[in-house]
Amino acid sequence: MSQRHPERQYLDLLADVLERGDRRVDRTGVGTLSIFGAMTRFDAGRHFPALTTKRVYWKTAIKEMLWFLTGGTNIRPLLQENVRIWSDWPLARYREKTGEAISQEDFEARIVADAAFAATWGELGPVYGKQWRKWLGPDGREYDQIAALIEGITSNPTSRRLLFHAWNVPDIASMALPPCHMVYQFHVANDRLNCLMFQRSVDLVLGCPFNWVGTVALQAMIAQQCGLTPGDFIWMGADVHVYLNHVEAARTQLAREPRDWPTLKLARKPASIDDYRIEDFAVEGYDPHAHIKADVAV
Repeated sequence: MSQRHPERQYLDLLADVLERGDRRVDRTGVGTLSIFGAMTRFDAGRHFPALTTKRVYWKTAIKEMLWFLTGGTNIRPLLQENVRIWSDWPLARYREKTGEAISQEDFEARIVADAAFAATWGELGPVYGKQWRKWLGPDGREYDQIAALIEGITSNPTSRRLLFHAWNVPDIASMALPPCHMVYQFHVANDRLNCLMFQRSVDLVLGCPFNWVGTVALQAMIAQQCGLTPGDFIWMGADVHVYLNHVEAARTQLAREPRDWPTLKLARKPASIDDYRIEDFAVEGYDPHAHIKADVAV
């Protein structure tokens, strides 16, 4: 009996949301089909979960993860790397505050060209990177959750406290978007580093494939820094939804057969978690179906 393709977990979930999702009015006004509670499990040591039923731009997803790890909260470094996935929120704020009907391309060009403009209009507030690397405690100190995690995995690998998260309640209102992928927990067994990521809100068509790629890249980096190999990647979603303007894209994807999953290789072992670059990541054997266009709901 042939082994079931791991991507079927995603396709089954996508079909389930289309079939029985509750039709809801959401924050964006676009509307969603939503179910509550889902789980997938992949062996990240064997496969890299870049979907093959459509092209996932894995370099963009990993560049986003590397940006999170810098602790940054401004879109300028992302745009300098041609990563445009966070532009919608500051652009909407700029248009609302100034009344200027600027195009996204012109707005992004100004962010890149003008550091002062970027400082004012490119900020996202205390989003992921700030909370991961510079959580501000009541004692006035900044806490680096990633450094603490790596130290914990190395010194106490059986601990049940090997985790970090971004749901900092006092800061939520100041964020352009509250954290969706909000809790990451790790588990060491047989020299393998397992990772569980909990996502409170899941845009299944656009966000989820990116989040899987970014998380497994992070898992690989942390495993390498701790002298381990990647193990299982377990993903848990709470409000798992398909935006109504993504339904046709989802149906197109469901009509496609998955292909062999690629593998992720790290070209070197950097001195620390802060020293990885996009050139360090090689995805081998990735042969996906064509990209499927779907618009971000802001």
